[in-house]
Amino acid sequence: MSAHAPRNRPHRRPAPGPAHRTPRRRLLRGLLAAVVAAPLVLGAAACGDDEAASSDPNAPVKLSIFWWGGEARAKLTEEALALYTKKHPNVTFEKTWQANQGYFDKLATLTAGGNPPDIFQIDDNYLSEYASRNTTLDLTKYKDGGDLDVSKFPESLWQYGVVDGKLAGVAAGENTQGLVYNKTLLQRHGLPEPTTGQSWEEHIAWAEQVAKKTKLGTQDPSADYKAFWVWLRQQGKDLYNGSDLGFTVEDVTKWFELWKGARDRKATPSADVIHEGNATDITKQLVVTGKAATSWVWVNQMPELKKNTKDELGVIAYPGDPSAQWARASMYWSVFRGSKHKDIAVDVLNFLANDPEAVKILGTDRGLPSNLDLRKQVSDAVSDPAMKQSIQVESELAQKFGAAPQVPIKGHSKVRSELTKAAENAQYGRATPAEAAKQFVDACKSAIA
Repeated sequence: MSAHAPRNRPHRRPAPGPAHRTPRRRLLRGLLAAVVAAPLVLGAAACGDDEAASSDPNAPVKLSIFWWGGEARAKLTEEALALYTKKHPNVTFEKTWQANQGYFDKLATLTAGGNPPDIFQIDDNYLSEYASRNTTLDLTKYKDGGDLDVSKFPESLWQYGVVDGKLAGVAAGENTQGLVYNKTLLQRHGLPEPTTGQSWEEHIAWAEQVAKKTKLGTQDPSADYKAFWVWLRQQGKDLYNGSDLGFTVEDVTKWFELWKGARDRKATPSADVIHEGNATDITKQLVVTGKAATSWVWVNQMPELKKNTKDELGVIAYPGDPSAQWARASMYWSVFRGSKHKDIAVDVLNFLANDPEAVKILGTDRGLPSNLDLRKQVSDAVSDPAMKQSIQVESELAQKFGAAPQVPIKGHSKVRSELTKAAENAQYGRATPAEAAKQFVDACKSAIA
């Protein structure tokens, strides 16, 4: 019996032969041979809880699954899915993957055409949007029934998949915000390292000190929604409040003024260099191109950063109270609401999160494993020093994490791009902080309307 079997069923007896490798819920459905699911149209009332039944509980099932990532992620994912098929020989997968760029365009096209994959990868930029369109299956009953076991997840991690009271996605891994700094640079000049718990003003003062000696300050994060979000939470606000914004023009003005003050003190690079940091991918962040002493990233991006510099890097929490940070889902697995094999698809999600062999295969590619018990096993086996550092920092922060915020609402991707546009208007002096803040809030209101 596979290690991902549902809990609270200690007296279940496996059937002879290969049948014991088939999820229990599917065995029960085998008794309902007369039930045939009607074709489903997205959002229609035809969406029911029963799958298309079969008189043979071991009848072949093919699940389509779609994710983004590189070749390394594809190899690991395919290996984990092959393990599921080994344990459930009647279940096979139609696998599709591609790079991040264009992924959500393709997913939107599949969804609009009424042919989404049974299982698909998604992130917090789009989870609310797909959940609000009734594209994602509500996983709550599976969680409550034990077929989807999140009991070993940090509570704020699984809760960060809830949209309008429905569990729309399961965290494929955990991540959090991290301030990466050039340790070698600081040691070379006899400068102190930044520390978790420093206030924003203390961080800017530190950056000013660093810039005087090295000509390199801190990357200005005023265009970075991650930094803005953490700062808001430290002010008792949030990025979103229900279906509305969780902040005002005055809040954004204070944020932009904070970083105008830092630029005036030469604690940050020039506007052109800041723009480069805003626009570039992770492999060319300013902390590795030698154009700033820090970069504002996700903790699990440390290994990718380290590949691009010979310098030693350090990573800490963002400035201010670290309880404003939370156990963020690096990405989710969701199930299509109209899948003909919902229960088996959910069983695959449970397997990927809780089967020791599968979790070992997947490692830290999608962030730290969501299952805390299995996370420790994976962490102990990690040899990459940069990943070990990431794991250590996130494990330490886990003791300080606050409650998860709500998942970003529809229009979030536009909000992110509008923040960059408004912040750069302030960075280049094309607008005052107050003017840029008003531009941003007005654009946000249109984006989420």
